[in-house]
Amino acid sequence: MSSIAFLGIGNMGFPMASNLVRAGHEVRAFDPSAGALERLAALGARAAESPLAAAEGADMVITMVPNSRAVADLYLGPTGLLARLEGRPLLVDCSTIAPEVARDLASAAGRDGFSMLDAPVSGGVQRAAEGTLSFMVGGADDALEQARPVLEQMGRFIFHAGGNGAGQAAKICNNMLAAVTMAATAEVMELGARNGLDAAVLTAIMQKSSGGNFFLERWHPWPHVLPDSPSSKGYAAGFQLALMLKDLGLALDSARANGAAVPLGALAQSLYALRSKEAGAPALDFSCIQTLYTHQNTHQA
Repeated sequence: MSSIAFLGIGNMGFPMASNLVRAGHEVRAFDPSAGALERLAALGARAAESPLAAAEGADMVITMVPNSRAVADLYLGPTGLLARLEGRPLLVDCSTIAPEVARDLASAAGRDGFSMLDAPVSGGVQRAAEGTLSFMVGGADDALEQARPVLEQMGRFIFHAGGNGAGQAAKICNNMLAAVTMAATAEVMELGARNGLDAAVLTAIMQKSSGGNFFLERWHPWPHVLPDSPSSKGYAAGFQLALMLKDLGLALDSARANGAAVPLGALAQSLYALRSKEAGAPALDFSCIQTLYTHQNTHQA
């Protein structure tokens, strides 16, 4: 079993780190939230006072933090891990950040003698808890093979997308599609309701028809169709709307840089931005886009 530093114990990081603890790894964790650390420590992890305290002596460092700046702050600069770690653990960043930032970080890590992978995930909190996430990995073959046994204890599917930054490029493509699909699913659920259809019946029909998608099966935007979906819990937890907006911003930045046309992605960004204007909305699961349609249609009625 490995000694693993896990930095970032949020909605996704907590179940991921929990699975590593259950698998028998020595997990040393750090997060600004003392409550998250206490919950993980109750499962058998060791709470660290700083990222460096968690990472020193580890075989692998896994980071799961909100954005590019947070990742860069952890690794770069005079107080960053690259300058202060005495050992050379494998570095695995599971955050979702800009592909160019992932490439720059990997280059800086390589100059200091570290191997680094970008390994963002997909599947949401439920699949994180089940240990069935998908990992999209960018980096060298040998580094991935070193990380694979650990990744397989958190995920079911490990995809090697290419060199450093390729995992992040795949992730922003995936999340843009997820955003568009979630918004479209919410739109048709409201249309069905306006036509008097039962939400569960309409869902069952679409699940077995050409409109079937992941969200109808695992992450439904309409409350109480799937009991474990965030929508059935007041849109709590899950994947925060603020993070989806961040990821859509990364996707649109990449589209502009690469000359790609993404009109549906741009429209989705506008819709989620509109939903985020309501008090407390940025912290809700992004499936709360459902209430935007419901609210608009109520005013039109």
